[in-house]
Amino acid sequence: MDIHEKYEYWLTFDDNTKNELESITDKKEIEDRFYKDLEFGTGGLRGIMGAGANRMNKYTVGKATKGLCEYLKNEFAGEKSVVIAYDSRNNSKAFAECAAEVLCYNGIKTFLFEEIMPTPVLSFSVRYLNCNAGIVITASHNPKEYNGYKVYDEYGCQLVPQYADKVISYINNVKDIKSVKHMNLNMALSNGYLTYIGDEVLNSYISEVEKMAVYKEASDLKIVYTPLHGTGNIPVRKVLSDMSFDVSVVKEQAVADGNFTTVRSPNPEEKDALNMALEQAKRANADLVIGTDPDCDRVGVGVLHNGEYTLLTGNQTGALLVDFYLKFKKQSLNPKSTLVKTIVTNDLGAEIARKNGLNVVETLTGFKYIGQQILGFETTGKGEYLFGFEESYGCLIGTHARDKDAIVATMALCEAAAYYKTKNMTLWDAMLAMYERYGYYKDGVKAVTMKGIEGLEKIQEIMNELRTNPPKEFCGYKVESFRDYQADTITDIASGEVKPTGLPKSNVLYFDMSDKVWMCVRPSGTEPKIKIYYTTLGKNLEEAEAEKEKLAEALKPIMV
Repeated sequence: MDIHEKYEYWLTFDDNTKNELESITDKKEIEDRFYKDLEFGTGGLRGIMGAGANRMNKYTVGKATKGLCEYLKNEFAGEKSVVIAYDSRNNSKAFAECAAEVLCYNGIKTFLFEEIMPTPVLSFSVRYLNCNAGIVITASHNPKEYNGYKVYDEYGCQLVPQYADKVISYINNVKDIKSVKHMNLNMALSNGYLTYIGDEVLNSYISEVEKMAVYKEASDLKIVYTPLHGTGNIPVRKVLSDMSFDVSVVKEQAVADGNFTTVRSPNPEEKDALNMALEQAKRANADLVIGTDPDCDRVGVGVLHNGEYTLLTGNQTGALLVDFYLKFKKQSLNPKSTLVKTIVTNDLGAEIARKNGLNVVETLTGFKYIGQQILGFETTGKGEYLFGFEESYGCLIGTHARDKDAIVATMALCEAAAYYKTKNMTLWDAMLAMYERYGYYKDGVKAVTMKGIEGLEKIQEIMNELRTNPPKEFCGYKVESFRDYQADTITDIASGEVKPTGLPKSNVLYFDMSDKVWMCVRPSGTEPKIKIYYTTLGKNLEEAEAEKEKLAEALKPIMV
C-alpha cells in the first residue's frame, strides 16, 4: 500500500485512531506517519507515540507481539512463557498490558510486573522465572514523545541479529494488523495464563546486585540521587540504604512522570538533566550526584572537586570502575578474566584492563553484544566475564543481568567514591591519576537528527560517500586503516591488505588514525540520527581537549 492507502486503511480502525488521524492537517505529518511501518530492529521497536503505521501504538505493539508469539511457538518446544516489564513513560503500562493480552490469547504463559520496573530487573527476571523471552516497554532516555518495545531472549539478553531477524520475519507475516486477537486480562488471570509479579523478583535481583559490592566500610560520603521520574527510585535507594550511604533524593524527580516535567529530556548524558540534582548537591555540599534514566540502565555522575561539580562521561565512568574494581579483584583474576567493550568505547578502560592482566574483547555497538559474549564464555569456557561497558553511560558488573545496569553501577560508583575519600581523593582525582598513568584520552560524540524520508536519504548519502571515498587523511591525522563492518573488511591503507573484521555485519564505518586517534560513523539503531564517535590523545588533559575540539570542528562538514 502507498501512503494514501495506508492512511485510509487506518481510518477504519477504532474511533480514537480515526479522530486523531482526521485532526491532522499537515501533509508532511501524514507522510511521516505512513511512509514506512515502524521497524522492528535488533533492539525492537522505538518511535513517537501516536496513530499510524510508523508510530508506537496498541496496533504496532500487537503486531510485534503476535510475531513474537509465532516465533516462540515455532522455535521452542513445550509450554512457552514470557515476562513483561514497563517503565514510567506515558502508555507504557497500557502497551505492556496489550502485549500480555496477545500473548495470553496465543496460549503463552505471561508474567507481568505490577509496578514500573528497571530494564536490568527485566533482564534478570527472564532467567529467574525460567522464561523463553522477555519484553520491556521503554524508550530508555528518549524524550517524552517516544516509547519502545524491547525483546529479550531466554538468557535475558536483547535479541542479537540472528534471532531478531527470525522474529522480524514472523512479524512481517502478520499482514492484517487490525486482526490481531487479544484476551481480556481478567480472563487470562482466571484461566492461569497470566501471573502478576510482586516483590519477590525485585528482592532477589537486589540480593544479587549487593553480592557485587567490594568495599563495605562505613563512610560519611554524601550523595544526591535523582531517578529522573523513572524506575530507579525504589531499587537504587534500597541498595544504597543497605550499603549505609547517606543519600538525599530530588523529591520533585522521584515522582514517576511520563511527561518528565522537570527536565528537557530525561537523559543523564545531557548536563541539564542533572541541574536540579546539582543545585541540591550544592546546598548540601554533597560529594556525589547520581542520575539514572527512566528505565535505569544508564547512569550520569557529578563529582565535587575543588568546590565545583565535574560531570563524567560514560567512558570516564567505565574506566574509573574498571580501575577501582581491579584494586579489589586482582588477586582472583585468572587467564580467562575478560573486559568486554564496544568498538565506539574509547581505549582508556581497555588499556587499564590489559596492563592489569585482563583480556579485552570488542563488540559492535549495543549492549546485546556484550550480553552475547557472557553467554559465549559460559557455554564454551573460553573466557570469564569480569566487566563490560559502553560509552553511552552503561555498564554491567556481574552476570545477574545481561544488559547494562545503572543500579549496580550506582552502587559501585558510591563504593569507589567512599574508598577514594579515605585517601583524601575525589573520583576526579582518581580520574586524573589514571590519565597520568595510562594516557590522556578525550572522547566525543556528535549526533545529528535527520527526520522523515529526506533525513533517511541524507543519512544513507553520508554513509555511501564515506564508504566509497574514505579519507586518507583527516584533520592532520593519517588514516592507517579503514573498517567497513557492512562489508566485513579492514583495509590497511598503506599496503592495501584486506582482512575480515571478525564481527557481525553492521552499517558502521571506522577509521583508525595516527597517534591512536580514531573515529566511527554509524546511523542510530533507535532514533533518526547519524552519530560520529571519536577519541584523541594528548600529553596532558589540555592538549587532548584541544585536539578533540579541533577534530569536532573538522567533522561538521560531514554531517551537513
